[in-house]
Parts: sequence; structure tokens; C-alpha cells
Amino acid sequence: MDTDTVISIPERIMERLKKAGYGVAYHGTVEVCHWTKKSLRHQGVCYKRVFYGIDTHRCFEFSPAGMMCHFRCHFCWRPTEFMRKIELEPDAVLGPEELMEALDKERRRLMSGYPGTPAIDKTLLKEALEPTHYAISLSGEPTLYPRLPELIKYLKSLPKTRSVFLVTNGAEPEMLRKLEEHDALPTQLYLSVNAPNKELFRKIVHPMVKASWERFMESVDLLSKIKTRTVIRMTMIRGFNDLEALIPEYVELLKRANPHFIEVKSYMHVGFSTMRLTKSHMLRHDEIKAYGMRLAEQLGGIYRYMDEYPPSRIVVLQNVRRHVDRWIP
Repeated sequence: MDTDTVISIPERIMERLKKAGYGVAYHGTVEVCHWTKKSLRHQGVCYKRVFYGIDTHRCFEFSPAGMMCHFRCHFCWRPTEFMRKIELEPDAVLGPEELMEALDKERRRLMSGYPGTPAIDKTLLKEALEPTHYAISLSGEPTLYPRLPELIKYLKSLPKTRSVFLVTNGAEPEMLRKLEEHDALPTQLYLSVNAPNKELFRKIVHPMVKASWERFMESVDLLSKIKTRTVIRMTMIRGFNDLEALIPEYVELLKRANPHFIEVKSYMHVGFSTMRLTKSHMLRHDEIKAYGMRLAEQLGGIYRYMDEYPPSRIVVLQNVRRHVDRWIP
């Protein structure tokens, strides 16, 4: 298509992103994450490898709607100060194949210095350049990309692809329905849950759209019946949403969503969030595990402890009644 008509992240924001280690292509962003870098040095793997078996060093983390989001979450490690809600029209965005080609070029640029680094395993690096896992998350809300069904179907069609994960804030339930209608659901669908009630939700995520809580709850209801693996990700911030008194409200929401997995994770004091929160807002791993176990207990046997990963301060619960194999083939 004529790239002159394609919407792009503004130049001043693009430069800030590149300094922060992102690759940018028009409206898309890509990054080589901390755990991918460590895995190439045999220094560890990410929790998604431990929990579900994805290939850490072959993970392609990106967003087709970089810096475009409905929310400005207080804990977000992305530069939400620059984020803006925007309506993306189908004729103003790159198609899936063009977008992924441009982002792959950026990802390779970010990794271009790795061959000369002695600590890097060259065999793993060669494999890393041929991704098997795509994490559609990073900066911005991916469900704003109007061609998301085509994108997911395209990624699934690639011969090396094992899995596609989609992380959403739940503000676009219509897009989730569209994914199902077009047989374009990801391998695993994540819904971020940062508060169990409307008042706290508004305080933490700072929504920029009307009826954001109601739209989020539509997505919660969709999670209970959508035909793919589902995960609720709870990011816990000390003094904000980790209170004991909130557990009954979380339990009600979790029962309503009925996901296959619940990930309870501490806020991490990294990136741009350090301008908004302090290290004291992080929970210790033992605190996260204790909170997860109290949730499991009050969920009345529907969920059981599945695993944990202390380096990321995260614990995962598995649905006993709506059981799926934790391992992705």
C-alpha cells in the first residue's frame, strides 16, 4: 500500500522510544525483552516458559498499535505520558504482512550487535531470528488495530509458529467477538485485571474513554465462554489493590470470568513506572504467593496452585473444572 497514507507514531515520541530500546515501524512497536536477552546468555528464562513451555529466546514481543491505548495505568512500565487514544481506520494502517516485515526488520536491527558479544549463544541467536512465539502486547492496546483478526491468522499461518498470545485491557469487547467470529483467536488470551470494582479501576488505570468499566466487564463475561485458552493477569500494587478486604470482590469477578489460568503478579519498579511509583509499591514473592493462595481458598476449590516463578514475583492458579493442559505443544 501507499505508505504515505499510513499513520505513524510522531517523530519526537519515536525518538524517545528508540532511546528506550524499542524498534518502531509506523504505528507498530517491537522490543527484545529482558528475558529473551538473558536466555541467549543461558542466564534464565521467562515465566511463560516455566508455566506454559513457550520458547523464551524465540519470542517476538510487539504491538500493532504502539503508544495507542484507552488507559494510562499508574503501574505501566511503558511511557503512558505519551499515549493517546486514537481511532485506527483499516485504510490507514499497514496490513499484517507488511507490518510484520517492518517490525521483523526492526527486531533484527535491535539484535544486530549480538553476534559480536562473547556471552551470546550463537546457536540460540540463529534460532531467535526465526520466532516460534508471538506476544501481541508491549506498548499500546493491540485490539485497537482494526486488522487484528487478519494479523493473528497470518501469524498462525507461518510455518515456525507454535503460539500467539494476545494481551488486552478489555476495553474493546467488540474486537474480541470479531476474533471469534473470524476464527482468529490467539492461542492464549490474556485479560489484565487491575481492580475488582469501578472506583478502584478508575483510580488505577485512568481511563480516557467513556463506559470503560462497563466495556471491561463485557470482556470479563466473554472470557468465560470464548473458545481459546484464557488467562486473567492481576498486577498487584502495594497499598492500591492488594488489600485483604478486596479478596471477596476479586473472587466474584474471577468466578464470573472463569478463566483457565489466573496469574497473580507483583508490580515491578521498572521503566517509566519509576516516575509514578516507588520500590516500596512492589510486593515480595512470598506476599504474592500468599495472596494467590488466599484467592484459591476463597474460590472454593475451583482453582488450584499450579506453579510460581520468584524472579518475576508471580504465581499461577489453574482452573480444575475448566481444565486444559498447561503445556502448549
